[in-house]
Amino acid sequence: MKASDLFIKCLENEEVEYIFGVPGEENEDIMISLINSKIKFMATRHEQGAAFMAATYGRLTGKAGVCLATLGPGAMNLTTGLADANLGRMPVVAITGQGGLHRFHKQNFQFIDVVSAFKPLTKWNASITTAAIIPEAVRKAFKVAEMEYPGVTHLELPEDVAKKEIELSPLRRIKVRRPSADSKAVEQAVEMLKNAKNPIILAGNGCVRTRVSKQLKAFVEERGIPIVHTQMGKGCISDRSEYSLFTTGINAKDYYVCGFDRADLIITLGYNVVEFAPQHWNKGKDNKILHIDFRASEVDEHYNPDLEVVGDVSNTLWVLRERLKNEPKKNPEYFFKLRKAIIADHEEKANDNSFPLKPQRIVYDIRKALGDHDIVISDVGMHKIWTARMYKTYEPNTCLIDNGLCSMGVSLPGAVAAKLVHPDRKIVVVTGDGGFMMNSQEIETAMRLNLAFVVVIFNDSKYGMIEWKQQIHHEKSLGNDFTNPDFVKYAESFGAKGYRVIKAEDLSKMLKEALTQKTVCIIDVPVDYSENYELIRKLGQEICPV
Repeated sequence: MKASDLFIKCLENEEVEYIFGVPGEENEDIMISLINSKIKFMATRHEQGAAFMAATYGRLTGKAGVCLATLGPGAMNLTTGLADANLGRMPVVAITGQGGLHRFHKQNFQFIDVVSAFKPLTKWNASITTAAIIPEAVRKAFKVAEMEYPGVTHLELPEDVAKKEIELSPLRRIKVRRPSADSKAVEQAVEMLKNAKNPIILAGNGCVRTRVSKQLKAFVEERGIPIVHTQMGKGCISDRSEYSLFTTGINAKDYYVCGFDRADLIITLGYNVVEFAPQHWNKGKDNKILHIDFRASEVDEHYNPDLEVVGDVSNTLWVLRERLKNEPKKNPEYFFKLRKAIIADHEEKANDNSFPLKPQRIVYDIRKALGDHDIVISDVGMHKIWTARMYKTYEPNTCLIDNGLCSMGVSLPGAVAAKLVHPDRKIVVVTGDGGFMMNSQEIETAMRLNLAFVVVIFNDSKYGMIEWKQQIHHEKSLGNDFTNPDFVKYAESFGAKGYRVIKAEDLSKMLKEALTQKTVCIIDVPVDYSENYELIRKLGQEICPV
């Protein structure tokens, strides 16, 4: 067979369902080999969209999402999405074409050393310079991408290698079990938990894995320990739990910081400093910290744990539950007061009828319109902060917020992947007008694939978060204003449905209708971001319950 045929057989062996990408001349043999494959090729309108789709697929399934591009400019367009996946711990395998090996030694048309360019963005990458290594290279790419921490790997297949004749078979895919934590470290953790009077959990990205979430829910309920979620850990236990202190939002003294200040032990679970800097919750560098994760902690002056329990997190939680089952449950009376204060803050303007709409009202109406298992995907901007703070989440991976690379433009491509993974669920994109326009071309991809989801645009005709920060830091701003197209007509130009909110009561009605449509629906919502300044003013006061 041709090497490109073998390459596709190896991808089939890895149980690849979709490849998101843009075809090109140098990957044409791969494309032709896909014609007779059960793998579905999803042509996107930009390689960045393809990478974001692969990342969201990886985040939701735990299996590596796959994206494809040609050499040079195509490969370079993948970089933002790959960096996003790598920092966000999402398994992705990127495939790029390349010119023939005879071009590697000199400068020539569209030729860039892609392997070197991708090295800082990946866990591992390689150029397949001989067809004989294809089975090994593909197996390694998927194994490394899916191992803790999940991340990105990359394979380059030069066009002349892809055409070679070869007789080989894919390598067997074998499941590797994660190692358990050291027993002595677990016993030390048990003693720390026994002695703590006011422990609190900070749950990160590693806790949204299904097995971890299940064990964490049981651990929290049995021990009576309150929990704060990072934005990427949102939903690992239900916000209906009396122990949930909801999610980190703004990097100021928000309510959750009161909990960390009051705690005598902070248990970080599946947490990485990338997703929420420890200086925001351990400014004094004096909090007692128990680190439980798949990997040892990053070195950070504000994050120097007293004990690290390194190994499979779900297994660690199960062992801790067994060791502590006869211990009395904690009585987090202060934290219950804190939860009530947070709920009161969230509900204060949730039904505000003013126009343009308060961001609290928009988030509240979206939450009312969706079920527990439906999915919200947030873009990056001020709306992300409001969604993180206020959107109540009841299941893992039902509110996807990128707080690693934190790249604008991630949400609309993410919705395409989410709908492919969960066709039975309602999907809502929460985005600003800036982020929406960065990858709005993927509306055509969604329409071509007959996918249905709703896009809610927080419209303020500016890069609102950047203006807000400039005003806070300098009392002036520059470079944030722009104009938008008519979003209703823009939606209709793709064959999608468009809605425009002209009074506060419109949104809930439009959401209800849009979520029943079998197409992409775009809702243009004017937003009043003066609430950003009001939030800072409020949090600058003494907000912690006495």
